[in-house]
Amino acid sequence: MALPASGLSRLLASRRIQPADISAAATWGVAAGSAAIYLVQPFDWIKKTFFEKPEAEA
Repeated sequence: MALPASGLSRLLASRRIQPADISAAATWGVAAGSAAIYLVQPFDWIKKTFFEKPEAEA
């Protein structure tokens, strides 16, 4: 059952952002970020950048 174009636009225009929408967007963002880190695995860069002390130049 398809809605006419005017009915569909009215339905989308009247919709408000719900807390569940924000929660879902945050969850998908965390999932996407975790997947990106898993795929790239920048652990050497993180270790060098944040945990190792730079050598003192003479």
